[in-house]
Amino acid sequence: MGWANICKRRMKVCTVAFLIYLDYKTLQQREKWANKTKTDALWENAHKRNAKRVLRLIVELEGLWVKLGQYLSTRADVLPEAYIRLLKQLQDSLPPRPLEEVCRTIQKELGKSMNELFLDFVNVPLATASIAQVHRATLLNGREVVVKVQHEGIKTIILEDLKNAKSIVDWIAWAEPQYNFNPMIDEWCKESPKELDFNHEAENTRTVAKNLGCNTKCDDNTRADRVDVLIPEVIQSTEKVLISEFMDGIRINDIEALEEFGVDKQKVVEEITRAYAHQMYVDGFFNGDPHPGNFLVSKEPPYRPILLDFGLTKKLSSSFKKALAKMFLASTEGDHVALLSAFAEMGLKLRLDIPEQAMEITTVFFRSTTPAKESSETMKSMVDQRAKNMKVIQDKMQLNQKEAKRFNPVDAFPGDIVIFARVLNLLRGLSSTMNVRIVYQEIMRPFAESVLQGNISRGPMENDQWVYDTPAHSNVEAKLRQLLVELGNDNKILGVQVCAYKDGEVIIDTAAGVLGRYDPRPVQPDSLFPVFSVTKGLTAGMLHWLVDTGKLSLEEDVANIWPEFGSFRKHKIKEQLYHYLSFGWICGGIIEHASKRKFKEILEEAFVHPLQIEGEFYIGIPPGVESRLATLTPNTEDLKKLSGISGRTDLPSTFQPDKIMQAATALPALFNMLNIRRAMIPAANGHFSARALARYYATLVDGGGIVPPPHSSSSKPALGSHPHIPKFADQPSLKKQKGNRSKKIAAAFRNMRTSKYEKTAQDSKDQDIGSHSRNTSGNSNTCNGSDTVLDEIIVNPNPQKDVVKIFNNPSIHDAFMGIGEYSNLAKPDGNFGLGFKRYYSKDRSLIGFGHSGMGGSTGFCDIKNRFSIAVTLNKMSFGLETAKIIQLVCSELNIPVPEDYLRYAETGSSDGKPLIN
Repeated sequence: MGWANICKRRMKVCTVAFLIYLDYKTLQQREKWANKTKTDALWENAHKRNAKRVLRLIVELEGLWVKLGQYLSTRADVLPEAYIRLLKQLQDSLPPRPLEEVCRTIQKELGKSMNELFLDFVNVPLATASIAQVHRATLLNGREVVVKVQHEGIKTIILEDLKNAKSIVDWIAWAEPQYNFNPMIDEWCKESPKELDFNHEAENTRTVAKNLGCNTKCDDNTRADRVDVLIPEVIQSTEKVLISEFMDGIRINDIEALEEFGVDKQKVVEEITRAYAHQMYVDGFFNGDPHPGNFLVSKEPPYRPILLDFGLTKKLSSSFKKALAKMFLASTEGDHVALLSAFAEMGLKLRLDIPEQAMEITTVFFRSTTPAKESSETMKSMVDQRAKNMKVIQDKMQLNQKEAKRFNPVDAFPGDIVIFARVLNLLRGLSSTMNVRIVYQEIMRPFAESVLQGNISRGPMENDQWVYDTPAHSNVEAKLRQLLVELGNDNKILGVQVCAYKDGEVIIDTAAGVLGRYDPRPVQPDSLFPVFSVTKGLTAGMLHWLVDTGKLSLEEDVANIWPEFGSFRKHKIKEQLYHYLSFGWICGGIIEHASKRKFKEILEEAFVHPLQIEGEFYIGIPPGVESRLATLTPNTEDLKKLSGISGRTDLPSTFQPDKIMQAATALPALFNMLNIRRAMIPAANGHFSARALARYYATLVDGGGIVPPPHSSSSKPALGSHPHIPKFADQPSLKKQKGNRSKKIAAAFRNMRTSKYEKTAQDSKDQDIGSHSRNTSGNSNTCNGSDTVLDEIIVNPNPQKDVVKIFNNPSIHDAFMGIGEYSNLAKPDGNFGLGFKRYYSKDRSLIGFGHSGMGGSTGFCDIKNRFSIAVTLNKMSFGLETAKIIQLVCSELNIPVPEDYLRYAETGSSDGKPLIN
């Protein structure tokens, strides 16, 4: 192809593209003054007019443009009927190349004459496509075959067409920035030339046939991930000739023939969809060109689909394949966190925080297919939804309508997803053409689950990386890891973190398992777990901190601090009966009204920054930490045990076994939702790592709230190394933006980012740390007449020069546990202090305080033995696994096992009394 022809070809493409663009832009202006009836007619005529232009250009130029036309012809779900009607003739009925050219290529490639190769060669091709045409033939041994022969000079044409397509896409991106298809064309430029080597296609065909088990007999037709399709056997190949087994079949778009044979179109398309789901999710190696011309249906029952043409294939890495499966499952379950995590894993970056819009778009991506007759309604709903999403972006970025139209919310788009998206769209178009409805979420789910479950179900017995690779801090930790492995092998835990301090030093910091049922990534020390009511211990600590700093008095009426609370005769309330949510909301309101600051600001000032636990201690997560979140999963075995237990009079009404069972079933899905995870729920929405939670209780274990030395350096990444309020995304490149628009968008990005609170240096003075305070009233230190006060506890036997203290009140432990001078403020049942659960040893000696949560996560400290521990779990149990962990650690340290956990460890069951405070 000379330069003159190249320039002529390019000019034709650009001219037609510009005419079509100008036609539609002009019509957009005309419809503003036309009535609806006339407008519909104008659009219909425009579609017919431009479809003819596209068809004439494609037929004249052939090459890559035929591929484009074939793709467009399958999109009956979104394209006007005029385009579909004209372009579908491109699927297999292009003008054939001369027979002399075909024979010349065959003889040159195979090195023999036609008579030396075939007994019979049919001159009229079965089909002619963009790159090659196919002839039926008979080999010398009598075997019937098809011979695929590449067009002469097509390689040069295809490469030139790719350059022209790239130019058009660049121009569209300049003229209409919201339609930037550069990632798509870049991927196509990379993959399309591979179709020009038929040796490559032959190997692809063999690989896919082997992966789908087409050469083996499978008797198990009940498996959800089974595939029942046919693929012709490859007999011989060269770069430009491919000889394959002949399979007699009905073209899938020959609706009349299918009906004549009695073929179930729904079943055929479902089977094709299964075959592609297997290729994409299970194998990570799939055919990227499933247009109708590449499918036949066998003429013998059970009328199985025949898959053809594996020239354009895509191979995915194991990690990307899992990310795609995770994205699919996240969209089916509405799990925003898993979706954003999948985006991060596959390299898809957004320029702003729009999780709801990301979920909507992904759900549309995997939506059920619709028949062609519903395409106009489908398109209208998609256009409306896109307009709503752009309005959200416009408001969030504070852009005017013109700026919003030119704004692209995607910062980085992975090329690997382009062919994947193309396949889904082609399959969707095939379904519409066949006038059937395919529910992707049902058909593809077993395949997506299998790729993740296959990795997740590999517990400790099969996965030597199941325990996160960090050195053990002690012999106790080594024994604990053995216990975790046993629990993992018994399928009792999915993901877990355990961290413990003794005498101010880290003795355990272990992470094991995976982040979720559909998330095979390993739990790491910095992973964030939702811990439900464990959060109450933090909220209570914040209230005590405000009391300690003089901003609040425990004796004060709530209405004096929070005037609105005094309505409906609540003005005399000083304390409240226990309720798992209202407790936190009331405490949160008191904290904000007493401090006149935001709840999160107090949390950070009081504990996050002084303890150096940034990035791992949240009540309501900020954007940017989604990739570290563990996903909750219910423990179905525990639920079955609980269902047979009758009512418990010793538990509140909301914690009766039947109510707990309902909550345990519903809560995982609810608290996995991103909008819930980001919500401020001071009683139930803590997201902590075990090491941050253990450090909190290690600080409280000493009377003045003395901050322990820095966390173990062997724990990676280092505790506190994450920014507490992450920047959501890097500022996008705005080189192409000009003038005030560029400045305005850049300013909007700066305003959207929440700056991290700066740490304030705290001047610490040497202080004599004495024994636990005595009761100022002169009475013996008792609680309810039986609790022994913990006196003469040495809180800092090795004082450092720079000691950071959180509390100044020497009686802070009494306040936490509601004993001594604070006993009149605590509910007199012996179980709770002021916001904390009291922990007793087996002989009913009071040893410490803490708080557990639904699902088994917990945190507490034994102040007599200067011990603290935190356990976080994502497979929600009722406490048995947590009890086994704590019982082992305490026994090895020769310190009392708290009575709550000892009961579980000794009986081996919850007996209807879940470990929830």
